[in-house]
Amino acid sequence: MKRALILVMVCVLAVAFAVSCKPKTKPTPPPPQVKEQPKVEKVVEPAPVKKPEPTEEELFMSKSLEALNKEKPLAMIYFDYNKFFVRDDARPVLETNASWLKRWTSTKILIEGHCDERGTEEYNLALGEKRAKSTSDYLQSLGIPAERLRTISYGKSQPLDMGSNEAAWAKNRRAQFLIIEK
Repeated sequence: MKRALILVMVCVLAVAFAVSCKPKTKPTPPPPQVKEQPKVEKVVEPAPVKKPEPTEEELFMSKSLEALNKEKPLAMIYFDYNKFFVRDDARPVLETNASWLKRWTSTKILIEGHCDERGTEEYNLALGEKRAKSTSDYLQSLGIPAERLRTISYGKSQPLDMGSNEAAWAKNRRAQFLIIEK
């Protein structure tokens, strides 16, 4: 009986061994997956960000002194022969200039006094200085601080018109303005 039991056991083991040694069938690979095309989302570009328009102050500050002076925001005034008092027709011009100076409070200007060719160099330098000073005084009376105003006299050394007649001389008797700081 022992023998029969051992024989049955050996048979069971042999069958188990044979089953386990049976060549395994290769699993069939899964069918190739169809790659889905990536979904392309329509990219909506944001509207270009508009840079804000520069303010008047930014435009002003971006300009060089040379560019500002080329624009001539401050108008010249003219004087009578051998006179240095601000004429009545020059007052509105100086009021407009004062308004501009009040708008741009950081600016400093140079007031240039000029004369025509008649008279000596010394006389014309003194007269040009008086013209620049009377112009400065008038602007101060309109509320422009004196520390923003400088004066200089060029006498007859820088004429606008080289002519030697009354029309040319009238153009040369002037006070003109140069922006020197902003």
